[in-house]
Amino acid sequence: MAGSETHITYWRQQLPDKPLFPDALWSRPERRNTAGKLLIIGGNGYGFTAPAQAYAEVQQAGIGEARVVLPDALKRTIGKTFTAGQFVPSTPSGSFSQKALADILDMSAWAEGVILAGDFGRNSETSILIEKFMDTYRGKIVVTNDAADYIINTPAIILELSDITLVINLGQLQKLATSLSFVKPFTFSMDLLRLVEALHEFTAAYPVNIVVKHLGNTFVSVGGEISSTKSTEDDNWQIKAASYASVWWIQNQEAPFAALTSAIYSVGRS
Repeated sequence: MAGSETHITYWRQQLPDKPLFPDALWSRPERRNTAGKLLIIGGNGYGFTAPAQAYAEVQQAGIGEARVVLPDALKRTIGKTFTAGQFVPSTPSGSFSQKALADILDMSAWAEGVILAGDFGRNSETSILIEKFMDTYRGKIVVTNDAADYIINTPAIILELSDITLVINLGQLQKLATSLSFVKPFTFSMDLLRLVEALHEFTAAYPVNIVVKHLGNTFVSVGGEISSTKSTEDDNWQIKAASYASVWWIQNQEAPFAALTSAIYSVGRS
């Protein structure tokens, strides 16, 4: 395998103790007021673990200011304790309502980036809301957990955007590639080399950044460039990686590959 890797110019391997982009680590904002503003969206009436975890993780990652948008079905239970929460209309079942669109767009205008963090649940009205939001919003957006399932089911959204990062598992990537009729399959049995080749072709063909984990490595793919970083097993890796990716991307807006790769390095060091 080592000999096969040497001629792949688009694949770079990052060691856990040696960042690929050390300059990015040393040039981060030192003051909170210059470290970016991030909007986190997620939750439903029965849970908000994903957005709450994302809020905690982006603080650790060094965001300047973060706000969290939640359905107002949660207001009675957490409104007084979770002070970062901003509440918008929900459906009778506790999911985001289409009526929340105007409020979410207003809040997103304040931010330099958005995370769709997950815990949205399965709701057709929420699906329409997410689709309309992504049709309108043109900032940097990171999507993970069950929020990515909405994108997978409406893959044409990806073709309309230029600043979207999906932090997904291999099963979700497999479904996305199938939805887009991508000719090279992503399978759980593929080795690292075949995954790298497929990611290279996929992100060269579609305007989406991919962060995915396979065989003990976290891969970042941007515009056909690939980085891989050895990583430990973590059931909650997606929300952590998405949080760090959002912060680093906001702070390195002109260099998404370096930003996302450095984010994964930082996740491993946190």
